[in-house]
Amino acid sequence: MMKVLLTGGKGMLGRTICRIMTDAEVIPTDLPEADITDPDSLRAVFTKHSPDAVIHCAAMTAVDKCETERELAFRLNETGTANVAAICNEMKIRLIAISTDYVFDGAADHPYTESDPANGGHTVYGQSKFAGEEAVRKLCPDHLICRISWLYGFGGPSFVHTMLKLADGTRPELKVVNDQIGNPTSAVAVARGLRVLLDHPELTGTFHLTCEGEATWYDFACEIFRQAGVKQKVVPCRTDEYPRPAPRPANSRLVKARLAEHHLPPMPHWKDALGEFMKLEFGR
Repeated sequence: MMKVLLTGGKGMLGRTICRIMTDAEVIPTDLPEADITDPDSLRAVFTKHSPDAVIHCAAMTAVDKCETERELAFRLNETGTANVAAICNEMKIRLIAISTDYVFDGAADHPYTESDPANGGHTVYGQSKFAGEEAVRKLCPDHLICRISWLYGFGGPSFVHTMLKLADGTRPELKVVNDQIGNPTSAVAVARGLRVLLDHPELTGTFHLTCEGEATWYDFACEIFRQAGVKQKVVPCRTDEYPRPAPRPANSRLVKARLAEHHLPPMPHWKDALGEFMKLEFGR
């Protein structure tokens, strides 16, 4: 049985991988025992478990907090990732590093493919994650970089959990942004996509692993309530009505060109993936 070590194993994606990837021996690690900013600590954990592959989920993902704590964002997302990559290469362990749509600036009028140029966009989060991507490319040739976006998974925090919490009957309407477009993505679908990629050791480079189909946050909210059977009025609004410290990309759509190129199973449509998740998470 394949042995897969997770960094950031307590996070939403890590927890979902542990629950879904049942045909592998998954070893979740996280703080305090596995500190990605401490190479010696990290090397000891990798040596102890001797995994066949590492899925690197650990990151600073609080987008607005990254704007105010730039140094911490780069220490975790660039330096921490570089440490993981260097040790994986040193120990001949295959690395799958999780990245994000924020590496693009979101200004394109088309969905982004894996080969479109990325530079980290306009946010500290995106810039620090792109710097982490570059470290992986430089330090660990046996790698996959898997970009995801608009993620929700077991236990949250996520847009799905937030919407259902807000629809508690105390709000006549909810305003939801309708001028950002992306691929709502289930961590369950991502976990399955990662499992497929683990079975193809010949593959390297960058893959997109978002669900198929596209939506605005408003569309996403409406579908959440429809599938949950919750009656909640939703009103579309513009991004500039709710300014945030970190600018949100207007376009987060990602094309799964490399999955198609290698004749690998496609990601599910986001509405179907949402339906499965609602049953698994809430019994709906």
